[in-house]
Amino acid sequence: MAIADLKNVLNIFGGADVTEDQQNELFKEVLLMTLARAADADTSIQSVEIERIQQILKSHTGEDFSSADIRVAARAELYAESTLRKYLGSVRTKLTDTNRSATIQALADVFRSDSSVSVLEVDFFDRVATALQVSPSQIAGLVAGDV
Repeated sequence: MAIADLKNVLNIFGGADVTEDQQNELFKEVLLMTLARAADADTSIQSVEIERIQQILKSHTGEDFSSADIRVAARAELYAESTLRKYLGSVRTKLTDTNRSATIQALADVFRSDSSVSVLEVDFFDRVATALQVSPSQIAGLVAGDV
């Protein structure tokens, strides 16, 4: 998926309803944007983080993302109109509980991929969790109906 394919952002902010197919695309976008920004949360993008993000994205979406796609999505300039938190807050109701849970778990996975978790990364995690309004059970990966 090319970074230019992030078209649902405008649709969501424009108030458009989201179909099931668009919901799946939205989940891909949320995952890409959140994990890419996470790589830069401590102002130092590590190769191991990029590689882990690529693995997570492939696992959840079945698609390959280049390191360039991830690095471009990590750039703060993409969020000049609105912050990532505001975006996540506006789309959270369009995501399933499973999507929100998967996003926050993937975020924790990225932060654990290098040698240590920084205070900046913990702050970023907390802000994303708040924006997505994930519950403690979702953070732990407990989603009703999943076995």
